[in-house]
Parts: sequence; C-alpha cells; structure tokens
Amino acid sequence: MMTKIHLNAPTRRALLAGLTLGLAASLAPQAALAQAWPTARPITLINPFPAGGGTDAFARPLAAQLDQQLNQRVIIDNRGGAGGTLGAGQAAKMAPDGYTFFVGAAHHTIAPAIYAKLEYDLEKDFVPIGVIAMPPQVISISPKALPNVKTLADFIAHAKANPGKVNFGSAGNGTTHHLAGELFKIVAGLDLVHVPYRGAGPAMQDLVAGKIEMMFDGAGTSAPQIQGGNLVGLGVAAPQRLQALPNVPTAEEAGVKGYNVSTWYAVWAIKGTPPEITERMKAEIRKALATEQIQKVWLQNGSPTPDIYGDAFGKFVSAEIAKWGKVVKDAKVSIN
Repeated sequence: MMTKIHLNAPTRRALLAGLTLGLAASLAPQAALAQAWPTARPITLINPFPAGGGTDAFARPLAAQLDQQLNQRVIIDNRGGAGGTLGAGQAAKMAPDGYTFFVGAAHHTIAPAIYAKLEYDLEKDFVPIGVIAMPPQVISISPKALPNVKTLADFIAHAKANPGKVNFGSAGNGTTHHLAGELFKIVAGLDLVHVPYRGAGPAMQDLVAGKIEMMFDGAGTSAPQIQGGNLVGLGVAAPQRLQALPNVPTAEEAGVKGYNVSTWYAVWAIKGTPPEITERMKAEIRKALATEQIQKVWLQNGSPTPDIYGDAFGKFVSAEIAKWGKVVKDAKVSIN
C-alpha cells in the first residue's frame, strides 16, 4: 500500500531550491577545476619521435602558442624509438593529472598491424583531443646522392635500371613514411630498399647529407629543405600542388597516377584525465589553430588546419586503424 505525501506550496519551493543549490554545488568543483588549470606547473607534450621530425614541426609552434594562451610553460619531451611506439607506451603510463599529453601521428594507427605486441592501446589508453595538422607526403631525393636525377621520371628510370640498389629512409618501421614507400613501390613497379630510422629527424639529416637517397616525408619537414636547396622535390602525394612548394608537381602530374598519401599529427590526453581538463585543452587547441601565427606556419609547412576533435577524432582513429591494417596486409609489409 502506497503512502501519499502531500507538500504545501512553500515546502515544494523550499525543496526545489535545495535541489538546485545541491546540483550547483556538485558542478562547482568541476567548473573550478577547468578554470584553475593549469596551476604553477609546466604542461608536457610527449612527442614519441626525435627532435627535428614532422611531429616537431607542428608540435613546437603549437606548444609556444599554448604557452601564451595558458600563461604557463608548455614543453615538448622527445622520446623517440620503435617507429614512435616506445614513447607512446611511456606516455600511456603517465599520471592522468592533466599535465601530460601525447602528440602522436598517423603512424600510431599503422602500428597495430605491424607490431606483434605494443605496450599500449591507442583507443583504450588515451582520450582523443584533436588533429592538429594533415600535411601530404613529398617525394624528395638527395642531390648529393643522386646528382643526375631532376624529375620523378628520372628517378623511376634510375631505380628500374638498378633494382634492389636504391634506398629510401623512413621514421621507422610501420610509419607513414615506410608505407608511403611501400605503396610507391607497388604503384611505380620498383624494387627499393627500406632503411628505417628512429625518427624522421635523423632520417632527414642523413638524406640532406647524401647518406641515403630518398624519402617519402611529410611536407612539414621536407618543404623547408626543398626551399633551401638541400633536397630536390620530385612530387607531392596530393591532388593539388602545395602553396609552399609551387614548383613541385603532384605525383600524377609527374606521371604516377593514384598516388595520394597524407600524414597527420594529433593530441591525446592520458586515460583518466579529468574531462573538464580535456575539454579545456580541446578549446585551447582550437583557439591556437585559429591564430594568424599558427596558420602562417601551417601554410609554410604545407598543411591545412583541421577541424577534427573529440568523438569525431576517435571515430577517425578507428577508421585509420582499419584502413592501414588492410594496406599492410595487401602490401605484405613486415618489420622483419
């Protein structure tokens, strides 16, 4: 038997007021946490590649802008090795206190199909914040190593005349540089030798020095070297030429049809980071990418400013893992 409780109007109003105050009190600490963050403590962005690579080309300007916006130091911690998977594994184990974030790349959606065991799960150990850049790959050669190669047609002719003798460097096994090279081998019908490095920075240094012959590298690091005359750009793996490299043809213009490969860089929080902080960081990154200074640097580095955040970014990551898994299987790529 149910007992009915009758409340008079003043009592109902008092009860509703109490519930409203209680709800506001429960939400107040959350709002205060987001507003107070960051306190007098630096924020670290873990970059799982050595300094000087494509991730650095975008992460460092972003860190400088966030530094200004948050009035707090934002530092880059380079932890290179194993195609970016070593630093990713270390980042996954960091305290989720809102003072450590992970700056990863498209490479991390390839790694599950390449490595038998990883010390992290990209979709379970991290919280997606947003994609910060999406530059296309550029086919570049060292004029010191290949002084007679001036065009993509020249390179293909040289490689076909020397099967198994021409090499290309990458940021490591399972990176977009690596798979871009494997895809190019299939499309162009070439036999090239892959030389993996601990990151794009060291590979780029050896390419400029002429110790390796070519790279399929993101425009963020290759464009400045081509502009400076240290490398020769043979083709952009995109449908249109880059404003930063107007004299470098697209791969299709240079005679290789259907070769479009872009990389991307993004920021994740550590799983368990308070959602108020992840939302604040998302808003700050969106604000940073809209600034004139960042857009100028991104243009120079051949990248648009993406608008992929939160749940949309998480779905994008899942789709990338599936896409690259199929490419790895079809191309029979192995790290052995």
